[in-house]
Amino acid sequence: MSIRFKILCLLLMTAILVGAAINLNTGFLNLSLQDFFQNSVHNQIAEIRVNRVLVMLLAGISIPTSGFLMQEYFQNPLAGPDILGITSVASLSVAFYIFFSHDILLPEFLQNSFLSLAAIGGSFILMLILLSMSNKFQDKSYLIIFGFLVSAFAGAIVSLLQFYAENQSLKNYILWSFGANNMVSRNQIYVLSLLVAIGLFFCFRTIKPLIGNSLGTAYAQSLGVNLKQLKFFIIISSSLLSASVTAFLGPILFIGIIVPHFCRLIYNPSKLWQQWILNIFLGMLIMLLFSTIAEKTQIPLNVISSVFGIPVILLMLLKQNKV
Repeated sequence: MSIRFKILCLLLMTAILVGAAINLNTGFLNLSLQDFFQNSVHNQIAEIRVNRVLVMLLAGISIPTSGFLMQEYFQNPLAGPDILGITSVASLSVAFYIFFSHDILLPEFLQNSFLSLAAIGGSFILMLILLSMSNKFQDKSYLIIFGFLVSAFAGAIVSLLQFYAENQSLKNYILWSFGANNMVSRNQIYVLSLLVAIGLFFCFRTIKPLIGNSLGTAYAQSLGVNLKQLKFFIIISSSLLSASVTAFLGPILFIGIIVPHFCRLIYNPSKLWQQWILNIFLGMLIMLLFSTIAEKTQIPLNVISSVFGIPVILLMLLKQNKV
C-alpha cells in the first residue's frame, strides 16, 4: 500500500473517532463520561446514543459498499444500491405490514421486529427472483431494466396503499421512510451486524474478479473469472447490504452513489481493494455527520441525505456531459 493511501486511511479513521465522539454528545441533554460506563440517571439515554452511533457505522459500511459493487460491476458511476429494486421492494413489504397489521395487537418491541422482518423477507424474495432471472439475462444491462421495472411496480403499489390507508398507518409508514436512527435497539443491531458481515463476506469474494471484469468480459474470461458466479455474488452481497439497512433505518438515499464517487476523486479508481476500504471509512464518516445534523436540526435522516446527494449527482452529470 502506498504512503498516500495510509495517510488517507489514518485521517479518515481520526475523523470517524471525532465524529463518533461528537455524535455521542449531541442531544437534548449533556451527558458525562460516567453515564456511558456506569448506572446513572441518564444511562438509558447514553445507551440510545451508543446504539445510534453503532447503527450509523454499520449503515456507513453497508450502503457505500453496495453502491461500490453496483458501480464497478455495471461500469456506471450513477448506479446505486437501489438499482436492482431491492430498496423499493423492502419499502413495499414494510408498507404491506404497516397498512394491514394495525388490527393485530402486538407489543411495541415486537412491532419493530416484525417491521424489520417484513423488509428483509421481501428483499430476500426479490433476491431469489433476481438470481433466477440473471440466468436468462446474458447482458447484465437487462438486470438494470428489470430492477427499474420492479422499482416502478413497487412504487405504484405503495402509492395505491397510501391512497386507501388510514391516517395512523400512513403516518407510521412516512415516519419509517424518513429514517429513524434513534429507534434501533441493541438486539436489532446484533441482527444488522450479522447481515452486514455476511454481505461483506460475499463482497470480499467479488473484489478480485471485479478487477478482471473491469478490463472487459473477454479479458476476464481469459483470466479465469467465473462471470456467472461473480454476478451471483454481486446480487447476494448488494442485496443483503442494502436490504438490511433499509429494514432497520428506512431507505437512505443517494449515499451509495456519492460516496464511491468521492473515493474515486481522492484516490486511484483502478485500485479496487483500496477503493473498497476508502468507501467504508468515508461512508462511516458521512453517516455520522448526517446523524449529528439530524439530531441538531430534527430533520429526518433521509431528507438530509437527499439534500446533500442531489446536487452532487447533478454535478456528476454535468461533468460527464462536458467530457
